[in-house]
Amino acid sequence: MLGPQHVGQRVVVRRFVGMRDARPVFSDILGQLLEATETHLTVRARSGAVRVPIHEITRAKTVPPRRRFTPTESLEAAAAKGWPPAEHAQLGDWILRATDGWTQRANSALVIGDPDLPLPDAIDFVQQWYRQRSLVPAMSVPVPLFQRLDDELERRGWFANPVTQVMTAPLTQLLLTLAQTPWTSAGRIELAEAPSAEWLAAVGGRKGPLPAKAVGVLTQVPHVRFAEWYAEDGALMATARGCVADDDSRWLGLSLIGVDERYRRQGLAQRLIAALCEWAVSLGARDAYLQVEQRNTPAVALYERLGFTVHHAYSSRRLLD
Repeated sequence: MLGPQHVGQRVVVRRFVGMRDARPVFSDILGQLLEATETHLTVRARSGAVRVPIHEITRAKTVPPRRRFTPTESLEAAAAKGWPPAEHAQLGDWILRATDGWTQRANSALVIGDPDLPLPDAIDFVQQWYRQRSLVPAMSVPVPLFQRLDDELERRGWFANPVTQVMTAPLTQLLLTLAQTPWTSAGRIELAEAPSAEWLAAVGGRKGPLPAKAVGVLTQVPHVRFAEWYAEDGALMATARGCVADDDSRWLGLSLIGVDERYRRQGLAQRLIAALCEWAVSLGARDAYLQVEQRNTPAVALYERLGFTVHHAYSSRRLLD
């Protein structure tokens, strides 16, 4: 049995809750032990503090310390901080995110670490959480690290969106490559601390109308810049976003890179990436990451030419009615 020496540790307590069909029924409480007396245990569970009388406890033990994140999970956690949702909740290590349905990244459960629940219960919890918000239940599942979960979602009928690749590159190597890239268009680059109306309109034209909460996703990070390339006539022809949001300030996250079709193949995307890389280096960042659909072969080929390599991939699953 647990005692005062275990207070503060993660524990699991099995509690007798009654009989059903002449069989005993139990429930498990997982969380931090707050109190241990001769009469009861108090555990801080996901739903709040739970006081359990000793006579109802059939088993109680400490839970081993959480394992350290793998490199894949660590990068996913860093990328999540660079794309903060309007609302989020924790299910163990899993991060549940909601932002009025704008982008998969801001409206899906990010699967990293342990959900502190059996897998079927964790999936059910995610479904309920999103349906309570009138959103389609969705998960972003790094594979093959969580292949068993992805297979279970497949079995349950969760629809698979195109696979997304997470690509990375050291900033020093990236800047060396970009320095050798020829530019064929005159114009100017601006790095703004907030997105201009033109920048938002350009992104909205490619991604669809941006809801009000989208601006929060784009701006509510420790360090962010919105890159703009203007033609000589003052027209905005290329955009990109860069952020440094992880606790160690290691990663430059690149996103929303787009060029007007009239100005493509002139090196404008590379120019914006170079400007954002220089800015990130000034903050102490060492590496860059971006996320791109595996099927977007022109973009993947461009990033590979710049020196990006595939770090891992993730499966985007949605439960459609």
